[in-house]
Amino acid sequence: MSAPERIPPRSVTAADTGADTAAAELLARGELTVRGRIREASNAALFCTIALDGREASCIYKPVAGERPLWDFPDGTLAGREVAAYEVSEAAGWGLVPPTVLRDGPYGEGMCQLWIDVQAEAELLALVEAEEPEPGWKAIGLAEVGGGRTALLVHADDERLRRLAVLDAVINNADRKGGHLLPTPDGRLYGIDHGVTFNVDDKLRTLLWGWAGEPLTAEAVDVLGGLRGALGGPLGERLTGLITPAEIDATRARVDALLTAGVHPEPSGEWPAIPWPPV
Repeated sequence: MSAPERIPPRSVTAADTGADTAAAELLARGELTVRGRIREASNAALFCTIALDGREASCIYKPVAGERPLWDFPDGTLAGREVAAYEVSEAAGWGLVPPTVLRDGPYGEGMCQLWIDVQAEAELLALVEAEEPEPGWKAIGLAEVGGGRTALLVHADDERLRRLAVLDAVINNADRKGGHLLPTPDGRLYGIDHGVTFNVDDKLRTLLWGWAGEPLTAEAVDVLGGLRGALGGPLGERLTGLITPAEIDATRARVDALLTAGVHPEPSGEWPAIPWPPV
């Protein structure tokens, strides 16, 4: 018997919708086998393999039954919001979220997401002992490093991160940590862990504040214009059942606000701007 065809994590790109469709079909219809639990996760997160018609891939399965209730996200599920974030990312055409579906599994309905292999040596965040970031970096803020000392926390001035900052503003991401950034060996970047998103209240918490107040790129403006139209059509229909109608309306309002302002959002001052722990 021949070995199953492995689907590499990087087989899905924004430019290859055929590969995206194949990965989504595998995740949705394949046989899911639990291999272990990711113990660092705050909610149940299971490492699995998934196989269909001679194809196989690794994935993460997060059953709804393993979610802890959140007082400030009382509606819907973490799994539904994870899938909704993927749908918005795909509608944007940026492919910033790994293929993600909602499906039944060994422990009931849950989110199933393609596993991504990471380029461990990629530098996206750093602490520097300086008052201003060097060229190629953006300042986030000061961080305590012990002994009464502080250092400047910075992130790379990277167009992939800038796109992700726009996506986070659209989906109202309340938890964009450094550990949720997955650079890959072929130069792509994914963001993961989107369970606390789409709230109707402003809850944007992120490490990607380096462009706050700066004009949006022309590309971002075009993407936001496309999202505004899609939210009133196919995208809005796909989000129905994943998040609430009020959350869909709030997403549309955030897109409108970004287009009206024409700049990256700044911290509101009404909510901690940086998630803790930051990584």
